[in-house]
Amino acid sequence: MAEWEEPGIVLDARAYGDADLIVSTFTAGQGLHKGLVRGGASRRQVALWQSGNLAALRWVGRLPEQLGHLTGEMVQAIAPGAMDDALSLALLRAACATAAGALPEREPQPASFSALLNLLPRIAAQLASPADLVRFELSLLTDLGYGLDLSSCAVTGATQNLAFVSPRTGRAVTTEAAGAWAGKLLPLPAFLRPGANIGGEDAAEWRDALRLTGHFLERDAFGHHHQPLPEARRHLYQMVETLAARAD
Repeated sequence: MAEWEEPGIVLDARAYGDADLIVSTFTAGQGLHKGLVRGGASRRQVALWQSGNLAALRWVGRLPEQLGHLTGEMVQAIAPGAMDDALSLALLRAACATAAGALPEREPQPASFSALLNLLPRIAAQLASPADLVRFELSLLTDLGYGLDLSSCAVTGATQNLAFVSPRTGRAVTTEAAGAWAGKLLPLPAFLRPGANIGGEDAAEWRDALRLTGHFLERDAFGHHHQPLPEARRHLYQMVETLAARAD
């Protein structure tokens, strides 16, 4: 018999039969881990298995490699706090769907877990912005071995006037070094540059930041599994793109 008990994050729940669910969870020690929840779709349990909720989880399987059975108790309900704000709900769904799709199964990713654990209560309190999600995605890319280097220019080594990122290497480039190639590079929003203050971003910066991390998530993290970005992540980008267009 194999088993573990840990606090964790509910990432996704999918129907299995009439009343059961297959739930994807994320914990510090187990990484992305799935389990069968008996009666998970029942009125008594369904609220627990909403994406983003924090729960005390217990997984039991006859063998470690089996799907196993999952049970849990609520620690903090995140989903209800985001339900009445469209942007917060989109952030919640995008964060959970991206983690569920990008993380390798059963491999601990403590930095990404910590980043998501810190993000979710801010989403529930409707204090998070797309900039906060982008910071989580950067942590996730780093954990997966696809980290970006935004600290200095790939061409000159300069740390000032960084304005672009190479879509090939993931390294920052200054305005001067970009030259005629600027149109082929990804914009680097001001809030991601070295020494930038947190807060004060506008919708155009959110859009550019989501485009930046989305490019590398799609090419590397999801491309490795031959999958596109999750629909929830693409929906968030479209929402922010609309906000940016309205502000122009």
